[in-house]
Amino acid sequence: MNFKELLQRAKAGDQQAKWEIFSMYRTLLVKEAVVNGVFDEDIYQELCETLFLCIQKFRI
Repeated sequence: MNFKELLQRAKAGDQQAKWEIFSMYRTLLVKEAVVNGVFDEDIYQELCETLFLCIQKFRI
């Protein structure tokens, strides 16, 4: 399955598709949540929420 199909399923409410997309970006989210060499859990949570919001709002 390509990314477009995965995104369409996620937008339609498929939880597994959402988690597959999340797993694709998890490493980047963790990397961006590190501030001054320290992992910031609050930033990580905000980034995760933003990712899921973007999945819903992204126009295909």
